[in-house]
Amino acid sequence: MFWQALVGVDMKFRLLILAFLLLVFPLFSSTLLFSGQAEILGQWQRQLIETDADFRGLCAVNGKVAWVSGTRGTFGLTVDGGKTWQVGVVAGAEKLDFRDVEAFGEETAYLMAAGPGPASRIYKTIDGGKTWGMQFQCTDKMAFLDSLAFWDKDHGIAMGDPVGGKNQLIATEDGGAHWVVLPSDELPLSLPKEGAFAASGTCLVTQGKEQVYFVTGGATVARVFHSGDRGKTWEVTEAPVKAGNESSGIFSIGWRNQQIGLVVGGDYRKPESSGATAAITRDGGKSWKGLSDRLPFCSAVAWARGRWVAVGTAGSFESFDDGDTWKRLDRGNYNAVHFTPEGEGWAAGPKGMLVRFLRNPSDK
Repeated sequence: MFWQALVGVDMKFRLLILAFLLLVFPLFSSTLLFSGQAEILGQWQRQLIETDADFRGLCAVNGKVAWVSGTRGTFGLTVDGGKTWQVGVVAGAEKLDFRDVEAFGEETAYLMAAGPGPASRIYKTIDGGKTWGMQFQCTDKMAFLDSLAFWDKDHGIAMGDPVGGKNQLIATEDGGAHWVVLPSDELPLSLPKEGAFAASGTCLVTQGKEQVYFVTGGATVARVFHSGDRGKTWEVTEAPVKAGNESSGIFSIGWRNQQIGLVVGGDYRKPESSGATAAITRDGGKSWKGLSDRLPFCSAVAWARGRWVAVGTAGSFESFDDGDTWKRLDRGNYNAVHFTPEGEGWAAGPKGMLVRFLRNPSDK
């Protein structure tokens, strides 16, 4: 139709118009294109998933397989890179809030429910979510699990808010068949009102074969706890991230390699505030430095092969220079983000919000 409107215009001018359209069209394609039924917005492609559950758990296994988890006992699984999603509800867990998911393929996955006392549980499937078995349930009414992480398919650890003045830690060495409470003798005392935020499944992360970190807030300062022997002994370091009340502190920790890591957070009640919301370490967590180009509140951060990606209720952001500068990707409402080592990733949030990251073909 457009080309017919140019009838009578000389060929040279028509070719100039065609060249112009070919030049500018890619600039708009990221916001105007659609892939099947999935809308593409900026760097993110909206995923079609039949649930309005609030998502906080997310695990990208590879470019094809990813799991997501959330409220009302809900979980989701894709095995085709997000083209389709299977949705399920764990039997007997319809009232639980699954705030973390860890997976080892399309068959094996763990769900962690966060809640007071017995509502804090761990489930496992070995048949792609067809059936789930409860592996652990807190018996202390003061307990509240926050996050779950694994070094490998057999060895994992979960962390909860302080009970008796110290964070609760449980671990497995046999793929979850048995979970045991770790001795707390070597764990530093928690500060008054200190706790972790079960916001994205990334307030606790493992690294390598022995390392594990968890981050806190709620107290007068924000802190990073580290163990180099799978939770037997611990050290703790303060990080220059906003703290001082129950809604602020460090929400997430991510690692680029064994030395360089980022923490993000802030005050979730002030999502647009860009005070001291992020810090970086270049010495494996021994010291932390606040980032000068600060972000709004973010609940999750992840290394995405060549860049950092941080998300929160105010949107998503990327950095190519270890947090010195950040570029806004969008203004979506997100809770969690996760990437594979190859750079395949998703982000998730409230009311069924689920998006996949689209990499530029020129990315290395």
